Formats: sequence, C-alpha cells, structure tokens
Amino acid sequence: MMKLMTKAIEKKFLKNPNDKIEVVYQKKVIVKFFTPWTNWTWFAVEAVKLDNGDWRFYGLVFGHEKEFGYFLLSELESVNGPFGLKIERDLYFDNPTIEEVLNGRY
Repeated sequence: MMKLMTKAIEKKFLKNPNDKIEVVYQKKVIVKFFTPWTNWTWFAVEAVKLDNGDWRFYGLVFGHEKEFGYFLLSELESVNGPFGLKIERDLYFDNPTIEEVLNGRY
C-alpha cells in the first residue's frame, strides 16, 4: 500500500516558503492525491499536523466541482475503491502553482 504522507512531504509542508503568500493562486502545490478509479483529485498547498497525529490539508479539490477546502489525511486513507483500490499520491508531480493547476499546465 502506498504511503500518502512521507517524511519528505512532511518536511516540505513544515518548511513551505509559500506560507506568507496570501493569494492562494500563487501557492505551490506540495502534494497531489488522486483516485485511480474516478476523476477526484486533491492538490494540497498547506498542512498542519494535529495533536492526534493526523494531518489537516488545505488546497484545491477537483471532484463534483472545483473548490478550495480542508481535508484530512485519515479521510483520504479511509477511502476504499473498487477492487481494493485506494487513493494514491502522484509520484511524478512537479509542484506547480494553484494557478498553473487551474490553467491545466501541470
């Protein structure tokens, strides 16, 4: 099973140079999660480790609509798709800005 959160990704969130950027469209996406059986995709630009060890992400979600919001690592890990499929992390994602994602340049 693929790990959705790794130590390397944690470090990127903890050292995120974009945390001072107020315009969300200019923020770099740190990690992309997706369902291999549907078109749902989560682009996380910020994350906070909670007291219970879970992570709360903020970012852009492509689902029924394109919208910004919060989502938990535990929620992503709990999803069970057909044939035992799980949500995956894009291993080849190169950290575009939210604006680039919205313009299809990722």
